[in-house]
Amino acid sequence: MPAPITPSVDTQRRRLLQATAAGIALGTLAPPAFATTDAASTVAATRAGRVRGLREQGVHAFKGIRYGADTTGARFQPPRAPRAWSGVADATAYAASAPQRGGAGPGSEDCLFLNVWTPALADGGKRPVLVYIHGGGYDTGSGSDPLYDGTRLCRRGDVVVVTVNHRLNAFGYLHLGRIGGAEVAASGNAGQLDLVLALQWVRDNIAGFGGDPGNVTVFGQSGGGAKIATLMAMPAARGLFHRAWTMSGQQVTAAGPRAATQRAQLFLHTLGIDPAAPDAVARLRALPAAEILEATTVRDLSRVEDTRLYFGPVMDGEVLPRHPFWPDAPPQSAAIPMVIGNTRDETRAFLGNDPRNFELGWEALPARLETQQFVDIRADLVVAEYRRLYPHYTPSEVFFAATTAGRSWRGAVEELEARARQAGPAAPTWAYQLDWGSPLDGGKLRAFHTLDIPLVFDNIRQPGSRTGDGADAQALADRMSDALLALARHGDPNHAGLPRWEPYSMARRQTLLFDVPPALADDPRGAERRFWRQAPFVQRGTM
Repeated sequence: MPAPITPSVDTQRRRLLQATAAGIALGTLAPPAFATTDAASTVAATRAGRVRGLREQGVHAFKGIRYGADTTGARFQPPRAPRAWSGVADATAYAASAPQRGGAGPGSEDCLFLNVWTPALADGGKRPVLVYIHGGGYDTGSGSDPLYDGTRLCRRGDVVVVTVNHRLNAFGYLHLGRIGGAEVAASGNAGQLDLVLALQWVRDNIAGFGGDPGNVTVFGQSGGGAKIATLMAMPAARGLFHRAWTMSGQQVTAAGPRAATQRAQLFLHTLGIDPAAPDAVARLRALPAAEILEATTVRDLSRVEDTRLYFGPVMDGEVLPRHPFWPDAPPQSAAIPMVIGNTRDETRAFLGNDPRNFELGWEALPARLETQQFVDIRADLVVAEYRRLYPHYTPSEVFFAATTAGRSWRGAVEELEARARQAGPAAPTWAYQLDWGSPLDGGKLRAFHTLDIPLVFDNIRQPGSRTGDGADAQALADRMSDALLALARHGDPNHAGLPRWEPYSMARRQTLLFDVPPALADDPRGAERRFWRQAPFVQRGTM
């Protein structure tokens, strides 16, 4: 953290130039560190120093608080806490995301920042703390998406909301332990260790923001949910959170060390580096971040069509000593109440972008399904079973239903069953399925992957929301956000706006169907579940 300076016009100009240069040169300069006072400014204290945010809509918002040191000089190594600073650091604007391709890129290796929304500062209140972990797989994303704005949750539930940036793709999940030795032994889980450091920051600092460090709920969608499932099996994360809510994000198995090493070797070869060379890691560290990012586009070792190189947590025997949810649920997290949810039509989010998938005929369907279902069952048998179960479905409806069931939904079932079978005293687990579909685009995407994000945040009017702002969308947002708040406050998601939401059991497989109105169902899609059990579930990247 640079030393404080006296704000001036030149200082403001320098900050603007630095921010511009960061975007052009892939974040080689750190984001601006200190800011001037403002009529609506608000100041909070952390262990490393004071930070200045803004008071907006009755909420204290702090954006871009540093929780870890710049990782540029410690590429592929565990994160470090930041050095203390004097003066007041600026936390009025989002800081850099992790290096990545796509809309949130190019980012910067100086990316260990978090954001906090709170109703009050150091007032002695012990508010529940909700820490959101973003999606984007392990490849893209940041905590600064408008859909993750914590203002409405904060006001609705008198809670503290935190969102986090952490290292992604090769920077956070490239397993170099067998190539580079002890110094980079944890590189395959560096992104997960960033999240541990962020949760430690919450434990050590959140009381100064009006939050209760003894009542922390982690929640996340897609890759965020998978990261939470992984944290539940990491010894370093033990005791850092007390409830969990995952949305369309499962991590049943992690990459094995052999498979992760093979991917690292392929990655190095793509960059023209011999993995067997004694200076392989040193050469990798010397490369520009942009060159490393470009190499992440190499095709994966799996046979899935058009799949980029997989990055994700690694069962390395140290940071992650076991698979997250196989062969059972992690014992260290048995006491954590948990919600596991999915959307009814997950794959319409990404396979629905291809108009050909809405025009499929029965003859073309098996070949198309073969490339997208991931579970290795003959596609013609899948088609025959879905035609038997749902004789009114069109070929395209079979395609979307089968790809959803054969991919992420199957992982949710595995986790729910593992939790339901957990031996000894264990906290309950609640299951949900979002059935309500978006009315936009003629309703063709239905209840697609990510649709529950604005509903849980009560952010249906934020940029990026695809819910529309009708009465039904707001009714769903009321029910889902209140369920999250109830879990955070009481360890139970039930509230007056829902039918009695019973915990999931192997006997009945109770699942709350979020719709207008919501309903509790026993084993919805049970016939599909039984069909897919004929093949073992092996999560992508494991082998």
